[in-house]
Amino acid sequence: MPFSFHQGDALTVLASLPDDAVDAVITDPPYNSGGRTAKERTNRTAKQKYSSAKDLADFTGENMDQRSYGFFLTQNLTEAYRITRPSGSALIFTDWRQLPITSDALQAAGWLWRGVLTWHKPAARPQKGRFKQDCEYILWATKGPVDAERNPVYLPGLYSASQPRKGRKHITEKPVSVMRELCKITAPGGTVLDFCAGSGSTGVAALLEGYDFIGIEKTQHYAEIAADRLTETVRQISTQDDFALAGPE
Repeated sequence: MPFSFHQGDALTVLASLPDDAVDAVITDPPYNSGGRTAKERTNRTAKQKYSSAKDLADFTGENMDQRSYGFFLTQNLTEAYRITRPSGSALIFTDWRQLPITSDALQAAGWLWRGVLTWHKPAARPQKGRFKQDCEYILWATKGPVDAERNPVYLPGLYSASQPRKGRKHITEKPVSVMRELCKITAPGGTVLDFCAGSGSTGVAALLEGYDFIGIEKTQHYAEIAADRLTETVRQISTQDDFALAGPE
């Protein structure tokens, strides 16, 4: 089976997975940063913070303070480090507010921090008297040295694509086009892990790029959406493969 999906607490599920089971960790944890003040960040729901997605379901984990968020990430990234094969990568999404604590958690968990990638969002709104906040960031780290011979790719550090609008499944959904490019850091034939899988965009991208996928999502509503999307992606890939094997009539 090219994917397995788990609905439940990330740390609990990660603890059940064996050592050296995946080749890359690519995840978009809840940033816990929307809002002007600490009170707004910890008291408002995700739907209240992200006003452009009020017709979508809420998700858990968006109300941690700075220390709790750092501890949450460190615990999960420590387990993810154990599960990842030597020279494997971690790619962790963050915004500007949480970039420092995310880099601290990544390194505290044992990962070797390699740099910061940028996701540019062309459709971000201008702000009068301010710089436009049209970027989020992806921290890249590895479990030990980079094995360039195993995966001899040349990848960019800047990715530009707007957040999905038509058919959007999740409040903070990432573009599959960006996720497909990020998955290419994974060695051929490898497995991608996402322990904050949301509606499954990382998994869809991984499957489309030819990788296996392990996903974990705590919110049941989104876990069901993700499982359906992954199943449909496998079906589409299988249909395309069957068509290619049959050849033209």
